[in-house]
Amino acid sequence: MAGRKQFDVDTALDQAMRVFWQRGYADASLDALAAATGLGRGSLYGTFGNKDALFGRCLDRYASLYGARYEQALAAHPGDPARAVEAFYEVVLSRIADPSVPRGCLVAQSAAQSPTLKEENSAQVRGLLDLQRRRVRTALATHSPAPAADTLDELASFVVAVNQSLAVLSRADASDAELRSVARLACTTVADTLARAASGDTAR
Repeated sequence: MAGRKQFDVDTALDQAMRVFWQRGYADASLDALAAATGLGRGSLYGTFGNKDALFGRCLDRYASLYGARYEQALAAHPGDPARAVEAFYEVVLSRIADPSVPRGCLVAQSAAQSPTLKEENSAQVRGLLDLQRRRVRTALATHSPAPAADTLDELASFVVAVNQSLAVLSRADASDAELRSVARLACTTVADTLARAASGDTAR
């Protein structure tokens, strides 16, 4: 429309997402979001609704950008879940090392602030963690023979917990070497647990 400023919604979401990612929900002020997107408060509200609605859209955007990469990595080695988990962590570490985005993980950042989020946003964050756990569990279940259900559940939770820990450590300036050491140990733990399950040795 003549005289009306046009903008790309996905680009604006990416810019807002980085503000939430870097600062966390509580410290992502409307002024900071407006400055990052180049939109006035009126345009922000008119396009995305309130801050909570914008945050929800940013979580969806983040999940769509990285979810496909996680799924591809986890599906890359059918029958070899230890390799799949290794590929998954490689995607995670590559994202952490990417200088074009904030350190850490928007989901991890948001999970840490769950008590301050509106109920629907907190549930959305939990849902994204559950989705990641299901993806990992599906990859682990390709092991032959398939481990018991409780072993799969525990391993999937472990892999996701390490992923979240990597994000937190990166925010504390842990080096790439430190993060990769954690990921390697996690992969070894997964491989050893699967091997014990296959042999019938369930001793902890």
